[in-house]
Amino acid sequence: MGFFYSQNNDFFYRDISLTGGTSVTIEDKNLDIVSLENSISGKLEGANFREISDLITREQIAIIVETKSDEELTRNVLEDYLNYELTEENSSFEFTGALLSESFYQQLLFAILIAFALMSLVVFLQFRSFIPSITVIFSAFADIFMSLVVVNLLGVQLSTAGIVALLMLIGYSVDTDILLANKVLKRDGNSINNQLWTSFKTGITMTLTSIVAVLAAFLIVGPFSSILYQIFLIMLLGLVFDILNTWITSISIIKWYAINKEKKKNEN
Repeated sequence: MGFFYSQNNDFFYRDISLTGGTSVTIEDKNLDIVSLENSISGKLEGANFREISDLITREQIAIIVETKSDEELTRNVLEDYLNYELTEENSSFEFTGALLSESFYQQLLFAILIAFALMSLVVFLQFRSFIPSITVIFSAFADIFMSLVVVNLLGVQLSTAGIVALLMLIGYSVDTDILLANKVLKRDGNSINNQLWTSFKTGITMTLTSIVAVLAAFLIVGPFSSILYQIFLIMLLGLVFDILNTWITSISIIKWYAINKEKKKNEN
């Protein structure tokens, strides 16, 4: 992530909804997306190409071209390649200003920071102890951080939907960690290992059920919608990493804390 930031001056790739630019939907069933991409990629700044297909027949309906270039340049480049005029009947243009997109981006990041801060406050109020609280918070942060790293490696340009998915991950990440900490620290005479096993069975069932549901949606609907693709991809990555961060890292720290707490109680 450090190397990525040094190269891009940002923590992830942003699409035109967060940077500003032009989005063009070309309603042409016979247009070859590969040929289009090879021909005009170098003529438009940060061009990104997506195909829209019918969910049932899988036939191409349209192609979306997103670029940071302005509308006039984008129209000229596309019309030169297509050899016909782009009108309201065969296409649609959307332009987002850079200042508006940057402002919206900053607001989304602020919303994530506020949500994370409030989540941390609730966790500290729940446990009233530093180590269990920071363990839950660190696990949520690690889930988001690791998901972002993979998204960057895949070269995905995040939109507003991607930022919202990161916000959703906060909720998905803390539930199993809070379950684990509650079961172990408030065990009512049961052994630590017994409570660890009980919390693991419940937590892993919750997570695996969510993974199956999100994976099915990702495979069925994801290829036909970039918005849903990003949401399901980030949620899927976050859930997978949550298994590692909760049931390897967090469980080790919570067990260590519970054992030491029990020893001090017995000594007193």
